[in-house]
Amino acid sequence: MIIVRPIRSSDYEVLHQIAVESGHGFTSLPVNEELLTNRINQATRSFHSTPLSAGDEGYLFVMENTETGEVVGTSGIEAAVGLNDAFYHYHLGKVVHSSRELNIYNNVDTLSLNNDYTGATEICTLFLKAPYRINNNGRFLSKFRFLFMAEHPERFNNTVIAEMRGVSDANGRSPFWEWLEEHFFSMDFPTADYLSGIGNKAFIAELMPKYPIYVSLLSKEAQEVIGKVHDKTIPALRLLESEGFVNRGYVDIFDAGPTVESELNGIKTVRNSLRLKVKIGAVTGTKKYIICNTLVAEFRAVQMPIDIDEKLEFATMDSATAQSLFVSEGDWVRVSQN
Repeated sequence: MIIVRPIRSSDYEVLHQIAVESGHGFTSLPVNEELLTNRINQATRSFHSTPLSAGDEGYLFVMENTETGEVVGTSGIEAAVGLNDAFYHYHLGKVVHSSRELNIYNNVDTLSLNNDYTGATEICTLFLKAPYRINNNGRFLSKFRFLFMAEHPERFNNTVIAEMRGVSDANGRSPFWEWLEEHFFSMDFPTADYLSGIGNKAFIAELMPKYPIYVSLLSKEAQEVIGKVHDKTIPALRLLESEGFVNRGYVDIFDAGPTVESELNGIKTVRNSLRLKVKIGAVTGTKKYIICNTLVAEFRAVQMPIDIDEKLEFATMDSATAQSLFVSEGDWVRVSQN
């Protein structure tokens, strides 16, 4: 069975492997032993915490094949970004230069550095190994987070964001960053991305241009990738858009990938999820649902067939599904269609 559970310290090696496989632009998992260990330790503290509001908690989950014990993917939630380190974005705006006397009107796009998303909840660190990108596992690995958030809303902010990976090639070449590198930074994209990933962000404030950048002054290559996503990120973006996430003009400062946002209760899966009581018995239907328990430290999620009664009160599941979720007859689960 494929399950999702909180990460453990024993998962370090596979997390390191995922960090290597994910490649350039996956800032939330730098290939750095100390940072990856800290990430696991932070997650352990967060899953055992009882906050009344969003703070510096970071929840990191893994997807596991219980038949082999193999960890095949990871997915995370940062409760509130930018509380300890500045959280930077560019925002696409406009400036108008006009002269009525000369009958000239120019509408110019600009990029302005900001910290507007400070305190927002971020869904992040989504990666699934290639052999397991089947049977809706990718959708499961993304959407279960919304069930966790729906069940524990006090742990999260009302604004939920996701930074989408921007355009870069296999060697880490980012057309957007190349223009910034040439004029302001004198360091390549993989280096800047890595420094940001390990929390060394002082160079951004020190070297980033302080005034709005006129988009028309960028290279044509850089202009073309603003707000565009990496080819491998297109399915993830489409899924979030189907959940109600939108881009309000914010892009990443390194590769110009879009950041999308939604209010927590505006997310489709959060809004439509059901909290049902467990019945254990034979399941007649074949339709699979994403199902999670209501725990935190012992959180579990699966995608399995269940029967839901007409009154939307009970979820009937087989004993194997109940055992994998750590639930018994009469316990509560939260359910969503995949």
